[in-house]
Amino acid sequence: MMEKMIFGRYVPVESLIHRLDPRAKLLFVFAYICIVFLANNTITYAVLLVFTMALIFISRIPIIFLINGLKPIFLLIIFTFSLHLFFTEGGELLFQFSFIHIYEEGLRQGIFISLRFMLLIFVTSLLTLTTSPIAITDGLESILNPFKRIKLPVHELALMMSISLRFIPTLMDETDKIMKAQTARGVDFSSGPIKDRIKAVVPLLIPLFVSSFKRAEELAIAMEARGYRGGEGRTKYRLLKWSGADTSVFVFLGILVALLVYLRS
Repeated sequence: MMEKMIFGRYVPVESLIHRLDPRAKLLFVFAYICIVFLANNTITYAVLLVFTMALIFISRIPIIFLINGLKPIFLLIIFTFSLHLFFTEGGELLFQFSFIHIYEEGLRQGIFISLRFMLLIFVTSLLTLTTSPIAITDGLESILNPFKRIKLPVHELALMMSISLRFIPTLMDETDKIMKAQTARGVDFSSGPIKDRIKAVVPLLIPLFVSSFKRAEELAIAMEARGYRGGEGRTKYRLLKWSGADTSVFVFLGILVALLVYLRS
């Protein structure tokens, strides 16, 4: 399952979304996270789904790749769907057995919330899939640049967030290797009582923590060897340039907002 983790990975494919300014993509994702909550009926969710599918098509990232990326959080989506299905009342009673009551509104809200969750995962994953860690760092630093006036360490904060994103797939791969090694030694992570599964995780966590600290130490030594002393006085090799394509992203975003507001009723 760990090798299916896509968040934090970068796929170097030639596409329009890959060529966009990282600041435009970051701002778009922040705006999309807010806009997705405007959807409240079947038509608005259909519009969001078509819009998101269009983004995936333009990015040239295979949809199967993104769907496989949902597997690590599939249980969370099922749990969210079940909460709404069994505990939301309203509308026609669809199913009743003993104390279990499933209403039309519960099924509707369960589908909508699960779809909203998946759309958010798709779009946020597209950010890291189409933007290199260095570009994300430069984009974040540029967006947060005004906060330097209040002595906020913008460069260090952007670098820390970028490194965290980059380490997510690395740590997932490391976890997968350790799990396979432990399984080869007879440890069972997928069956048995919950108590035994929790005990089986302990020999997984210790080598993972050791490996994480080792990687962090190697990164610190590498940065120090290259003369890194923070963002003060540093120049940029790659300069960010805002283009007409970046502006058009927010034109389409404005059209999407207007359409969702109109269709909400």
